[in-house]
Amino acid sequence: AAPGNPIREPNECGRYISRTVDDGSSTFLIGSGASPEGERPFIARFDFDTGETTRLFRSEAPFYERPLDVLDEEGRYVLTRREAVDVQPNYYVRDLESGDLTQVTAFPHPTPQLIGIQKELLVYEREDGVGLSGTLYLPPGYVPDQGPLPTLMWAYPTEYKSADAAGQVSDSPYRFARVGAWSPYLWVTLGYAVFDDPSLPIVGEGEVEPNDTYVEQLVAGATAAVDVVAEKGVTDRNRVAIGGHSYGAFMTANLLAHSDLFAAGIARSGAYNRTLTPFGFQAEERTYWEAPEIYYARSPFMHADKVDEPILLIHGEMDNNSGTFPLQSQRYYGALQGLGATVRYVVLPYESHGYRSRESLLHMLWEMQEWMDRYVKNRPAQTPTTD
Repeated sequence: AAPGNPIREPNECGRYISRTVDDGSSTFLIGSGASPEGERPFIARFDFDTGETTRLFRSEAPFYERPLDVLDEEGRYVLTRREAVDVQPNYYVRDLESGDLTQVTAFPHPTPQLIGIQKELLVYEREDGVGLSGTLYLPPGYVPDQGPLPTLMWAYPTEYKSADAAGQVSDSPYRFARVGAWSPYLWVTLGYAVFDDPSLPIVGEGEVEPNDTYVEQLVAGATAAVDVVAEKGVTDRNRVAIGGHSYGAFMTANLLAHSDLFAAGIARSGAYNRTLTPFGFQAEERTYWEAPEIYYARSPFMHADKVDEPILLIHGEMDNNSGTFPLQSQRYYGALQGLGATVRYVVLPYESHGYRSRESLLHMLWEMQEWMDRYVKNRPAQTPTTD
């Protein structure tokens, strides 16, 4: 339903305003183009007099091509940014009348040795019918006949006020697979399957607040995510790690406390005791004093005694994000250690909520690899059952 945003340009005062053409009677709109198959960016012309929109271009598989600007008054020539799973993003001028493409830049693939990584958008449902989606990455040349793989799931829950909004498909299966320090699919190069950003919507419709049923919905979403990749034959249910950063770390700790879906967890820069964020967290608008039971029930710290899977905690020494001071990980680690859990706490010196130095990023990756190899990859595979 999103019509797109008008192209903007500076006026004589330096203020950005909508660009108009045809003597001010129309403008051009650029949008992400949400669809059941993922995002398909588009450009359209909007007529102010009639209110009609005319679609001029829409991205087509197997490319992800996003219009950036219209180069002429007639709307014939458009500057776009075009990419594919194995094709580095580059800029082109597209002739909408003839369909011809003129390449403007020629940036090479930064890691050609990784060409062939398999990428697939999976669309599935939670047990209550809420639509979910996530992006699956598999090693080059891998086929399910070779057997299921150890798997990393990297996620971040999101609150919604309607199931319809929660079920919308985001991202695209045709975006370039860029490997970097923050890319969870780095682990594809190490023999893992990666299920990146599987939907974990927390829905609270009407007068119901999302956090009223946070744990139940979180576990249901994670169960659906494990099921969909296991049923494809690419994931070994006995060797799945869950991980996340910030609110994703909070999610990780809760899933380990309230489910037995995962072999291990990785929680970076998280908050684990919600009584330490008493004036709200994420989309929670109630204070601790208005809903103490919600703050208690959603705090992994209060359920540390239920965590029986290995968990790796990583935190920046100088995290100044108000909800994730290092105290959060320090106290959670102390509770887990005192209860006899398998836990490791890593502090990255001088780092804040996001880590930036080369030394910190490389050490973070080493810690994650060591943890997953020890507690996930080398864990005994699930024994197949027969009738």
